[in-house]
Amino acid sequence: MEINKDMTIGEAIKNKPEAAEILSNFGMGCVFCPSAQAETIEQAAMVHGLELDKLLEALNK
Repeated sequence: MEINKDMTIGEAIKNKPEAAEILSNFGMGCVFCPSAQAETIEQAAMVHGLELDKLLEALNK
């Protein structure tokens, strides 16, 4: 399943467990926090000042 910008971090990790490590490598240290679980990939990228396209590319490799 492809990860997209509208998925929550929780959904991304559930569908692709290795996404947690990828997100962490991008500087998202609290990927298992309750608030992070409800945040979309797009929101997380914006909050952390990350380029959404690069993040999605890494998550979908």
